Amino acid sequence: MIRAVLFDVGGTLHEVHREPELELAFCRELLEKLSSSGISLSVTPQELLSLLHQNAETYKRWSEGSRVELPAPRIWSEYYLRQFQISEERLAPIAEELSVWYDAHRVRNVPRPHMRETIFRLRDMGLVQGIISNMISRTYVPGLVEQYGIRECLSCVIVSASAGIRKPDPAIFQMAAEACGVPCGEMAYVGDTLSRDVLGCRNAGVALSIQIQNPDMAFRDAAFVNTGLAPDVRISDLAEIPDIIRTYNA
Repeated sequence: MIRAVLFDVGGTLHEVHREPELELAFCRELLEKLSSSGISLSVTPQELLSLLHQNAETYKRWSEGSRVELPAPRIWSEYYLRQFQISEERLAPIAEELSVWYDAHRVRNVPRPHMRETIFRLRDMGLVQGIISNMISRTYVPGLVEQYGIRECLSCVIVSASAGIRKPDPAIFQMAAEACGVPCGEMAYVGDTLSRDVLGCRNAGVALSIQIQNPDMAFRDAAFVNTGLAPDVRISDLAEIPDIIRTYNA
């Protein structure tokens, strides 16, 4: 029996669109914010964009291998801005704000069709709901669910920045299960990746793994293709979920 449905955020509740103009504007904002905090970098926005992309990929590979999410000041000091040798202490007052900007301003996030309707339909079915998301910011996702008008439907919002661990580590799923009061064996989880979401479900013993289509993330899953790892259900629209849960429970 499925008693809870939990969701990923990026690529699942909303689609993430990368646009060169937005990324460049973000780097301008980043340089201005650093400068106003007494940290001046001798680099153009375009140069910073290239460095930031390389450094973020390096951090992503490390964090996915270790399943650890570092505190934001360490991420910005040791990875994202590592060439500039800025200490954690200097970055600490602004690191959370930079991390929110990184996910909110650097890309264009567009809510998936039927996102709110699906969340409210699941609530009306009496299902517990929550979020498990890999994010370098502690506050971005809690603010986002308020913006989307779905906070009242959620029993837990678990982000890796607060947990210190990342999907696919089973511990973050178990943490959410405890917060929601529903064991993993009575939970469905909706995500867009094999490498984090489906594998995390398998690691944690989640009853039902639902993968929503997201071609933009296929490159992250290349190593898992043809390995036998697969979700229980694949969908293209969040609106499919209520009927899937009804069928499973029947």
